[in-house]
Amino acid sequence: MANELEQLVLSKAQKWLDGDYDEATKKQVRYLMDHDRKELTESFYKDLEFGTGGLRGIMGVGTNRMNVYTVGMATQGLANYLKKNFAGERIRVAIGHDSRNNSRMFAERVADIFASNGFTVFLFDKLRPTPELSFAIRELKCHSGVVVTASHNPKEYNGYKAYWTDGSQVTAPHDRNIIAEVEKITSIDQILTGANPGNITLLGEEFDEIYLNKVHTLSLSPESVGKFHDMKIAYTPLHGAGVRLVPASLRKWGFTNVSLVEEQAVIDGNFPTVESPNPEERKTMAKAIELGSRLGADLVLATDPDSDRIGVALRNAKGEYVLLNGNQTLSLIMAYQLTRWSELGRLDGKEFVVKTIVTSQMPNVMAAHFGVKCYDCLTGFKYIARIIRNNEGKATYIGGGEESFGYLAGDFVRDKDAVSACSLVAEAAAWTRDTMGLTLYEWLQKLYVEFGFFREGLVSVVRKGMEGAAEIQRMMVDYRADPPREIAGSPVVKINDFKLLESTDVRTGAKTPIEEEASNVLQWFAADGTVVSVRPSGTEPKIKFYFGVRAELESVADFDRVEVGLDAKIETIKKELKLV
Repeated sequence: MANELEQLVLSKAQKWLDGDYDEATKKQVRYLMDHDRKELTESFYKDLEFGTGGLRGIMGVGTNRMNVYTVGMATQGLANYLKKNFAGERIRVAIGHDSRNNSRMFAERVADIFASNGFTVFLFDKLRPTPELSFAIRELKCHSGVVVTASHNPKEYNGYKAYWTDGSQVTAPHDRNIIAEVEKITSIDQILTGANPGNITLLGEEFDEIYLNKVHTLSLSPESVGKFHDMKIAYTPLHGAGVRLVPASLRKWGFTNVSLVEEQAVIDGNFPTVESPNPEERKTMAKAIELGSRLGADLVLATDPDSDRIGVALRNAKGEYVLLNGNQTLSLIMAYQLTRWSELGRLDGKEFVVKTIVTSQMPNVMAAHFGVKCYDCLTGFKYIARIIRNNEGKATYIGGGEESFGYLAGDFVRDKDAVSACSLVAEAAAWTRDTMGLTLYEWLQKLYVEFGFFREGLVSVVRKGMEGAAEIQRMMVDYRADPPREIAGSPVVKINDFKLLESTDVRTGAKTPIEEEASNVLQWFAADGTVVSVRPSGTEPKIKFYFGVRAELESVADFDRVEVGLDAKIETIKKELKLV
């Protein structure tokens, strides 16, 4: 078997040496053949998979790496599908990219291929936040779009996300159909390049202004911003695209005292000041929190490299900065939108919000309080976008998000948008000070008193290699065959199985269908409101466990005590499931 793999790798590598590849690429392949057979194997033992959202992988030479050739083959496959799907139409596409190494080169390659296929191409002149790419597809009436990004992955990675006509990432059936077309591209000789450069139009600052003006329409409390325009805000773009538009959006909304973490405002795909450019992690937010502490900032904000995820840190009563998790950020923004929509008389019973099934149950409770429908959908913003699309002309979308630090307000973008989210969080902070004399963190605590104290946790179990992937599949089989009967002392009363698309009432045995796309996800609901969700990763041997627990909070004075109790309960659940 080992010898067969070696021969396969050497054969694929030799094709690169014999083919029409650039000399620098061939030189690197020769080096790996002579000096690093392990890396040669990793680079060629398989083809980089074009998944349901696009590409993502380590950059380098080879069929299993992100490079101009793998990007080119994926783009030609996408182009071929667009030509089939929109036969007879002049196809329009938009292209954006983030700050990662090689992102500009990959984006220009994509633009060249689309133009050579006869498409009208809109290419941003420099890096831009991913949500602006989604907006551009809708605003410019494009058929598709591509953003070159690997989100908050380590610096070695890059990626490629494909979008559809409504500005959302591709969903069924287009995702599978695109994959089928990409798989037909077996040689770089099938890629069309070098023709029709006049088909490419660059998008610059004038388009930014169109997007920022649209973002500003989400503002709900301009009077409060006017009173507290000099509220101190510390912000870091983590070396990414947010530096271009987040400060500009805050200024347009009226905030005049925004300070950047200067060393992280430098666009750099090596992300030199952080281990990982992920605002979910406190160590990644450390410099922003340090700046906030020096300034006495009311609010600390961060965005990831492509500026679709938002990190928020707020001061508590002790003056310490608390890094909110994604559920808390989502709940705060949604509570602000729902409250202000209600106060402004905008709610007439035809509005809705959306969240993913692994996200906190708090948005469900808040939405019900305001008479607003709350949809739950599969993990991934493309499913939120699909619900928005299905409700067009029938109901009004307010906002929605997921636990992984993504939020979208308004429907003119169809992907998570940290530009608008940052502006809404800042405005909410001004509004709570103006109308209640509270900090945003104090208001979050009051929301817990009103709607219930929801607390969440997450454990990712990683197993390596083929054996690890098989072990994770066995875990899901075992959980289906023998689910827990109790969770932290509370009986399990309902099981949702998104693979079988059925919900089971454990007490009666009654089963009801789940109207959703099939996905290998299990959820267990306990009588006391505890929810545990189990979801294997689709791209690596990893399985995630999401925990949601709840308690009633009599007053803000009880917050610390109840928080400790809920965290202890999550630890108990982890032990019961043998995760610690």
